[in-house]
Amino acid sequence: MSTTEADAAAAANLLPGVVRDATPGVKGFDANVIISSQTAQAFAAAGYKFCVRYVGRTQMADHDLSAGEAGNILGAGLALMVVQHVLNPGWEPTGDLGAQYGTNAGKFTKQIGVPPGVNVWCDLEGVAGDAPAQNVIDYCHQWYMQVQAAGYVPGLYVGYGAGLSAQHLYDLPFDHYWSAYNLDGDDYPAVRGVQLKQKTGKGTVGGLTTEVYDDDFTQTDALGGNALWLSPD
Repeated sequence: MSTTEADAAAAANLLPGVVRDATPGVKGFDANVIISSQTAQAFAAAGYKFCVRYVGRTQMADHDLSAGEAGNILGAGLALMVVQHVLNPGWEPTGDLGAQYGTNAGKFTKQIGVPPGVNVWCDLEGVAGDAPAQNVIDYCHQWYMQVQAAGYVPGLYVGYGAGLSAQHLYDLPFDHYWSAYNLDGDDYPAVRGVQLKQKTGKGTVGGLTTEVYDDDFTQTDALGGNALWLSPD
């Protein structure tokens, strides 16, 4: 099946739900493991309202998000967003790499059946300490353009070692930001701030421990913006 045929098939099998602004002040989680229907239901019963799951950089792994898993998450009453894996710490961003990974983020998300308009997040952390800021900026711009071209709304997860100042982050084209648990307030994007805040803790939900998932909290940023998720019908 060609890429065009695969995209057409995905478009004909969109996941159910409504794309809308995230509700501020609610708790969700991100995880790098498959979320079963039972686990999703356990998180919903524990008061969680959304889930963020991963897609690959160059190919999809067995533990990445699938259409079936996405259906289980939505079926449990949880909203859904997508984030792409990041390279190991010390990686070197370039514009070409951003274009490649952004193209794949949009393609994989579309093949899962996620409808247009949902936030797809770029994970920016662990950048090589000697990487020029302009290289990081080029990476982010190219990633943004490709995800936007695929019909999704690009968001930026900012972690430790992002390689950009607060002003640099704000000057990027993104309107949606998510802070890692270890990001200092002074490192948030200038002016706007963030719409998702990750936090760590200890606990177990649905058989998963906080070794494999993180809590996240929604908020309206300083410019009135909210994250965009796929909400269950």
